[in-house]
Amino acid sequence: MNNRRSFIVGIKSTKLSNKEKLFLKKYKPWGVILFTRNIKSIQQTIKLTSSIRKIFNDKYYPLLIDQEGGRVNRLKNIISFGNLTSEFFGNIYRKKTHNFETIYKLFIDKTSYLLRLMGININTVPVLDIRVKGASNIIGDRSFSKNPKIISRIGDYCIKNFHQNRIGTVIKHIPGHGHANVDSHYFTPVINKKISYLTKKDFSTFKNKNSFFAMTAHVIFKRIDQINTVTHSNKIIKLIRNKIGFKNILISDDLSMKSLKGSIKENTIKTFKAGCNLALHCNGNLKEMEIIGKNSPFVDNFIIKKTSQFYKILR
Repeated sequence: MNNRRSFIVGIKSTKLSNKEKLFLKKYKPWGVILFTRNIKSIQQTIKLTSSIRKIFNDKYYPLLIDQEGGRVNRLKNIISFGNLTSEFFGNIYRKKTHNFETIYKLFIDKTSYLLRLMGININTVPVLDIRVKGASNIIGDRSFSKNPKIISRIGDYCIKNFHQNRIGTVIKHIPGHGHANVDSHYFTPVINKKISYLTKKDFSTFKNKNSFFAMTAHVIFKRIDQINTVTHSNKIIKLIRNKIGFKNILISDDLSMKSLKGSIKENTIKTFKAGCNLALHCNGNLKEMEIIGKNSPFVDNFIIKKTSQFYKILR
């Protein structure tokens, strides 16, 4: 573990290329994230995840996926989860609370079974962003509710059930992406709400969450830091640590997103300087990955300690 570097990368296709194998051996990223482009069938994915783990000789090596259900369904070549959005489960919670636990548990159990079968051990859920009328649709039905208390309760349930299924979770997008007026994949969202409002609403859904990992929002909270997105803001990362109280591993959102205006090198350096523990890069572009690899520090004692705590739920 000591010789790994503090970043997570994506890969291009359904199997590792020779260049990717060399890259993983040389730079030793903390983890690898998979997308639809990497997953054609269960057997093929098992081969892929096994080949990655073989390089690291670690049966618990972190392999991540965004498997929310609804629009964000990386398993769509295997199974359809089209209608099973977070909003769908939020509505069940609101209308029939006594049925909710059974239905949602079934969804998590089935998802976890598939992920474990394919060798994936971290799912980047739950989305704890608030549904906001008139905001960008990038969150939309990926949110459980417009009510922060409902989001928080479902979030706790989601984390607990995935852990029971030996899958780690990544709460996102801390400290809240719901009020973003544009899609951070392409533009920089600026949120101008008062801190007192945000503390009561957006930030509150992330409090007291028992997740080993959280992912930052590439948004600017103008009243806290006028210049930097959360990922690059020392002020907001201090707020995440001290006011929201998240004490585990903080992962950046994808550094190749257009919300971040610097070069890949600048974006990587600023991510660690601000206080993120791991940098995330998703598009599988080897040139960009090399830059991130070179500019990511080796994992520190904090990451090693928290990773070993995560490994315990996998046993």
